[in-house]
Amino acid sequence: MTIHIQGGTLIDPAAGTEQQQDVFIEAGKIVALGNAPANFEATQTIDARGLHIAPGLVDLSARLREPGYEHKATLESEMSAALAGGVTSLVCPPDTDPTLDEPGLVEMLKFRARNLDQAHVYPLGALTVGLKGQVITEMVELTEAGCIGFSQADSPVVDTQVLMRALQYAKTYGYTVWLRPVDAYLGKGGVAASGALASRLGLSGVPVAAETIALHTIFELVRVTGARVHLSHVSSAAGIALMREAKVEGLPVSCDVTVNHVHLIDLDIGYFDAQFRLDPPLRQQRDREAIRAGLVDGTIDAICSDHTPVDDDEKLLPFGEATPGATGLELFLSLTVKWADEAGVPLAKALNRITAAPAAVLDLQAAGSVAIGSVADLCVFDRHAHWRVEPRALKSQGHNTPFLGYELPARVRATIVAGRVAFEQR
Repeated sequence: MTIHIQGGTLIDPAAGTEQQQDVFIEAGKIVALGNAPANFEATQTIDARGLHIAPGLVDLSARLREPGYEHKATLESEMSAALAGGVTSLVCPPDTDPTLDEPGLVEMLKFRARNLDQAHVYPLGALTVGLKGQVITEMVELTEAGCIGFSQADSPVVDTQVLMRALQYAKTYGYTVWLRPVDAYLGKGGVAASGALASRLGLSGVPVAAETIALHTIFELVRVTGARVHLSHVSSAAGIALMREAKVEGLPVSCDVTVNHVHLIDLDIGYFDAQFRLDPPLRQQRDREAIRAGLVDGTIDAICSDHTPVDDDEKLLPFGEATPGATGLELFLSLTVKWADEAGVPLAKALNRITAAPAAVLDLQAAGSVAIGSVADLCVFDRHAHWRVEPRALKSQGHNTPFLGYELPARVRATIVAGRVAFEQR
């Protein structure tokens, strides 16, 4: 298939440029920008006048709920949601049922994703068997099956000796370990960020120390082992300050924040609104401002959607009993553009945090780029169109989000995966 995307404004987040250019696609790759190559004949033309063209979004955390939680969502529904949100590459955590700790399970997931022929799926293998933090998995076999790294999802490793050995193992083979920085005991049972609001509402709190103590431990183990570590869902100003120091020191670490934490704070919980029951919990305004500053100065590498579909019934429970999580794939682009508008961040720089930067974390040469010769994973969107977040507007099987009722900027008009128009809104 040959595609001509005509008249759009092309954004290259890696270079920070934004200019009107046509894009020409052939055999799954970008073959020219600006002027058509010799003998090029388009089999499909996309009219992008008034629209923006960017690399397909790269999401570092999206739970697809398969295997094991098909009552919450299916691979089909969540892949459709990804394409509707302009996401062409996504990482899925290993906390499925059963967990992704055996090669056969990973191969099955990759096979299912390939058969759907939609977004690229990159599974994380379980760091320990059953995510129990006791026995290290066979990382080599899981990598051969298709894993791009190893994670405990939201289950911390309590035994630091096990964690050190896992990092030594990963370092030996050049693997990346993904860790949520949360102390297993200080974070246990908490449902809101410690502070005045949690005290007033009578909610059990998660102190900032739960994050910073875990970060200190992880950084010390990185110094000892030299392993590459990605920190998922950093949420506090103090945690971001520690990340900044670690990067200045030259430690091989990177980190992400969730798009929810870019916008929301603990006060948004209001009167026990379970839509705001997230993990990690929403923190104070100073933490949100530190997150935004960290995204601008590069301390924080990427934003992720932290897409976690949950049942409606699980959100109708009291706040402390409600299941944490929110749908995010279809809001990912819009919430990033909203942050750019509010903070006065150039659009190319904001998009970098959801395209080129996460692709660099994954060491994906084929993603996050609009260069000639790169794989044609693209998102065409109308940055001036607004849409209302409501269940009927979402393709995801999970309809719960703190942003229900919001009117958000930026609407995806087409998503191209490997040179094929996988989604188009007319």
